[in-house]
Amino acid sequence: MSRSDFAAIILAAGSGTRMKSALPKVMHPLAGRPMIAHVLATIAPLKPATTVVVIGPRMDSVAKLVEPAITVVQDPPLGTGDAVRIGLAALGGRLAPDGEIENVLVLYGDTPLLRTETTARLLEEQEKASASVLLAAMRPADPGPYGRLVASGDGRILRIVEAADASPEELAVGICWPGMLLIEARHASELINALDRNNAQHEFYLTAIVGLAAARGLECRAIELPAEEVVGVNTRAELAAAEALIQDRLRRQAMSNGVTLVAPETVFLSVDTRFGRDVVVEPNVFFGPGVTVGDGALIRSFSHIERAVLGAQAVVGPFARLRPGAVLEDNVHVGNFVEIKEARLGAGAKANHLSYIGDSSVGAGTNIGAGTITCNYDGINKWRTTIGERAFIGSDSVLVAPVTVGDGAYVAAGSVITSDVPADALSIARSRQVDKAGRGAELRARLQRKG
Repeated sequence: MSRSDFAAIILAAGSGTRMKSALPKVMHPLAGRPMIAHVLATIAPLKPATTVVVIGPRMDSVAKLVEPAITVVQDPPLGTGDAVRIGLAALGGRLAPDGEIENVLVLYGDTPLLRTETTARLLEEQEKASASVLLAAMRPADPGPYGRLVASGDGRILRIVEAADASPEELAVGICWPGMLLIEARHASELINALDRNNAQHEFYLTAIVGLAAARGLECRAIELPAEEVVGVNTRAELAAAEALIQDRLRRQAMSNGVTLVAPETVFLSVDTRFGRDVVVEPNVFFGPGVTVGDGALIRSFSHIERAVLGAQAVVGPFARLRPGAVLEDNVHVGNFVEIKEARLGAGAKANHLSYIGDSSVGAGTNIGAGTITCNYDGINKWRTTIGERAFIGSDSVLVAPVTVGDGAYVAAGSVITSDVPADALSIARSRQVDKAGRGAELRARLQRKG
């Protein structure tokens, strides 16, 4: 699925006023990925000849994220038509008839639910219809702010009427334009340069090119696409609605690939979550970006996993937290209230209760007792703890990094380890127990008198 005769222009200059956020609108995340990154991922398999992203001023974070796409700045904001004009200028002399780019695809950076297959349909339909301008169309449940498509009896689109300029009769039209179109490159600059600002917003409306094209005798058609894929995200409420839609999509995909989600509606995935076969995920589990789960793994309830790798048959949770850099090899068990960060646990290792393992390497078959802590931070620097294979770390132990515990070593419960432990040694680092006969009764009597 690829075409290289088209260029993509993504409009992403909106500041997202209705989001009430310092973050550019298209940088708000959905399923662990900024909205603009979803759009780029959608068109990437179609192999556009060039991708141009039109951004607003002070959007350096967007420019960096979209690399290697070309970015151009729209300043001041004079409307969507002006944004496309700036995008076309970045294509230089590459537009047909003199250049290799035959078509220009215009889409918005705030339509993160668009699928590659749906975008491909638009490209394929343009070839069939031989339309100079091919519009995406939709029938949203609430057409409110969207431009309405006005068509002739034979299906040709005569114009798009912006909601702000529409009459009551035009507002009653149910089929709308979501902001996505495909235009023949040889007509693009001519039509865009003919736009004016004679409208309610005093902006260059991209929608006006349809009327201009029709007046020139150019064919304008529309193809209806699923509304849920092409609606824009402009508010926090719409962002939440989009999150619900993409989560449903990701859950269904995971289950169709052989994953058991015991209560799918309670499991949250990222777009790059990768599962092996026969994985079981219990209710109320969150997967942040960058997680890979091996065959047959079990993720118990209320676990939080981000940028981590789980091997085959691993068991995690309940109430476990795997932070970035956590790597669990095959058959590792990480239990309740255990936190792993920047640490690798070898095959068959176990940390079943109430432990923190950070900046560490744990050998195969090692057992980490309840309440064990690797002290990796001295207030300035992070240090590593290395624990060998088949070692036993007793409950309530503290390993003060940098420190190494050798293969087969035992660390007695309650120890504070500050020096390396040799292989197969037993290390006891705690005060000796002292029993004083009768002193318990004396202490109790004294406390009762004070009370």
